[in-house]
Amino acid sequence: MTFTGLVGRVFMLPLRLIINTCVRLRIHPNTLTFIGVLINIAAAWALALGKFVTAGLIMVVANIFDFIDGKVAVELGEVSQFGGFWDSVIDRFSDLSLFIGLIYLYSQLGRTDYVMITALAMMFAIMTSYTRARAESIIKKCKVGFMERPERIVLFMIGAFTNRMAAVMWVILVLSVFTVADRIILTYRELRDARQVAA
Repeated sequence: MTFTGLVGRVFMLPLRLIINTCVRLRIHPNTLTFIGVLINIAAAWALALGKFVTAGLIMVVANIFDFIDGKVAVELGEVSQFGGFWDSVIDRFSDLSLFIGLIYLYSQLGRTDYVMITALAMMFAIMTSYTRARAESIIKKCKVGFMERPERIVLFMIGAFTNRMAAVMWVILVLSVFTVADRIILTYRELRDARQVAA
């Protein structure tokens, strides 16, 4: 077994216990998703207060719920189109709450530059999700780019635990800009090629 495989198994043991408990108690996966966003709002509040390490720890807990809701849905036979829609909508609320927490902190500190960087990072993070959703309504798949939600969450936690949130906002902003551009270009090329084939 590889080292990463061993690490995965070690971390999966407590997660498996949580999943099994939720299945036994028949907790609906949509409820778990909602609990996750509430915990992320608590993390956003900690960010707003400048308590970065606390926020990082809360984000870890929130992402446990983000991970297990789909697993519980499968094991309870509760996988549904609405569940997927609900999960995506709640993920956006979770993302936005974290950015808003930072914007509040930086505004209180009088750091207009950090407010603008965080606001722009938030805008392009949302556009990353939107461009994919809109593109996949007209082409088969649009998952190109460097920055998706898992990468953003990991970066948020790194920034929180290292007290380098401003630097993390720059990374999220720059990579999100490239991701949005990639998705626009891919969609244009796919539609152009489809027209040429049809012609």
